[in-house]
Amino acid sequence: MMKAMEITGLTKVYSNGRGISDLNLEVNQGDIFGFLGPNGAGKTTAMKMMAGLIKPDRGDVKIFGASIIDDYVEAMKDVGCIIETAESYPYLTANENLKLFARYYPGVDQRRIDECLEITGMLKYKHEKSKKFSLGMKQRLGVAAAILSKPKLLILDEPLNGLDVEGMLDMRKLIKQLAEEEGTTFFISSHLIHDVELTCTRIGVVYSGKLVNVEYTKNILSNYASLENYFVSEVDRNGRV
Repeated sequence: MMKAMEITGLTKVYSNGRGISDLNLEVNQGDIFGFLGPNGAGKTTAMKMMAGLIKPDRGDVKIFGASIIDDYVEAMKDVGCIIETAESYPYLTANENLKLFARYYPGVDQRRIDECLEITGMLKYKHEKSKKFSLGMKQRLGVAAAILSKPKLLILDEPLNGLDVEGMLDMRKLIKQLAEEEGTTFFISSHLIHDVELTCTRIGVVYSGKLVNVEYTKNILSNYASLENYFVSEVDRNGRV
C-alpha cells in the first residue's frame, strides 16, 4: 500500500531553540492521523514544512512518493491544507471566495463549488459575505476551499481551534465523512486531547520538538482509560515534565 506521507529526519530549529528535530513518520492512506501535543511543541513548524511554506534545515517529506524538496508541484498536487487560520476575503460571499480559489484548479466548476458548500454545511450561506461569518463558519468555508480539487490528503492545523461545541461536532463529522466517502487521508494537529481521541484513527505525540510515540487510537484505548492518561504517561516516560 502506498504511503500518503513519509517524513524522514525532518528538522527545523530556530535560534530560540524551538522547532522540531529529527521527525520520522509514516502516514498511511486512509489514516486520520492526529499530531498531538501542547502549544509550542513544534506542530505548526512541522506542518509548515510539510506544506512547503518553510524550508527544513534538513530532512524530507514525500507525499504519495514525491519529494516536497525535489518535486514540489508533483508532491502538492493532491494536497489541501489549512495552516494557522482559514483565510477568506471578507467582502466576498462564500460562493465568490470559492470561485476565486477554484481558479487554481483545472476542472473545478460551479457544480463542484456547490458540492463543497453542501458537504461543509455552508450551502445555505452561499450568497452571504464572509465578514458576517462566525469563526466556525469561516473554518468550514476554509475546508470547502481546501477540498475543491478533491485532494487525497488534507493537512489541517488545529481545525477545531476557536469553534463552539456545535462547530466542533460538525467539523469532526465532516472529517470522518470525507475519510469514509471520499477516501481522504488526514493529517491533523491539535492540542485538544479529547477531540483527537474522538476523531483520529492514529496518533503521534509531539513534545518539546520531538515525536515521542505513534500508535493506533484503538490500541491506546485498550490499554489506557483515556487518551489523556496515555499522553501524560508518554510525556512522563520521556522524563520531561
